[in-house]
Amino acid sequence: MIAQWRKATAAACAGLLALAGLAACGPSSSSSEKMTLTVWASQEDQADQNSWLQTMEAEFQKRHPEYDITWQNQVVASADAATIAKQDPTVAADVYTFASDQLGTLVQAGAVGQMSDDAMAQLKKQTAGNPTMVDTVTASDGNVYGMPLAGNTWFMYYRKSKFTEQDLTSLDAMLAKGKVSFPLTNSWYLASFYLGAGGTLFGPNGTDAKSGVQFGGETGAAVTNYLVDLRANPNFVNDTDGSGLAGLKSGKTDVVFTGNWDAATVRENLGDDWGVAKLPSFTLNGKQVQMKSFAGSTVYGWNPYTKHPVAADQFAAFLSSTYSQKAHYTMRSVIPSDTELSSDAQVAKDPVAAAQMETIAQTSVVQPSIPEMNNFWSPCENFGKSLYNKEVTHTNAAELTEKWMQSYKSLM
Repeated sequence: MIAQWRKATAAACAGLLALAGLAACGPSSSSSEKMTLTVWASQEDQADQNSWLQTMEAEFQKRHPEYDITWQNQVVASADAATIAKQDPTVAADVYTFASDQLGTLVQAGAVGQMSDDAMAQLKKQTAGNPTMVDTVTASDGNVYGMPLAGNTWFMYYRKSKFTEQDLTSLDAMLAKGKVSFPLTNSWYLASFYLGAGGTLFGPNGTDAKSGVQFGGETGAAVTNYLVDLRANPNFVNDTDGSGLAGLKSGKTDVVFTGNWDAATVRENLGDDWGVAKLPSFTLNGKQVQMKSFAGSTVYGWNPYTKHPVAADQFAAFLSSTYSQKAHYTMRSVIPSDTELSSDAQVAKDPVAAAQMETIAQTSVVQPSIPEMNNFWSPCENFGKSLYNKEVTHTNAAELTEKWMQSYKSLM
């Protein structure tokens, strides 16, 4: 859309210049295009004039003297953006942050613009060797809407004195040596076993609603049987309401599965004995199968109803640029999604950043963003509760797994 707009504008400009006998077209050196851009961001990113957002706005203005921008910043968290924007996109912000799992809803509402060729070139460079972040902002139509600012997933923290480096590659090896806390009744985590074994959500790319949830069959039944044994293992602890983190401090647990948001608590509870790593494998039918967590991203996109589409596209891309992501990490410790920053001296020495980046790159599946994904969570949670309550057994594992799969057919 932006590329076509630019071509049309350039052609019109060239025609006018030819009539006037001039040789160049563009903003006058003595004047800039005046505009107001409304930006939605989190409270933490714009707390005061020295915050990350205001700093990036000043830098963007410096890099684009062709614009004279009045900024109107408003507090809207990424988790709330789609709910607000879809109500009336015509009055939503010009540029805003959103969680990648909202992408389908925003595209369906016509509330988010397709990124320009220049932005796509930037994104390609920032995701070299790891297309996962590109996939988080790619809609079912194959087009990219928004630029990833930071990744979102979960991984593993552990008590270093309990395990060897080899132990950390196997969930079963860790269960033999220490107490492993895992959120069995939480859909966002439970799916990792089925996804690791080859199960799919809405097709291989997560964009085909008709394909539905495919966690069944012989493989799905085998995963369920593994989870029945996991639940019965005396070293397994179901993690609910922060019990896993508390257990690290009391000594009742040695392993937890969570994300970067709990890093400070883990360090506090374990002291120098804390460690962090990407996800382990588990033993299924005598073979090692890699657990796979959901991966998503925090995104900046632009509103197609903006009066300034080129500037809005440019600013959304800039907010997610290598420069801005490094500043975000330095100012707020937000782990970047940019693969170029994985070798940055400051980021590279951060073990939590390394674990998150490795998990996203090697042991994750992009969380589908189509609206039908909303129907996945509750049935999965209920199945996890049935596992924990020992209602699922080896005798009925195959039957109840298929019954779980059948429950989705009435919802999709």
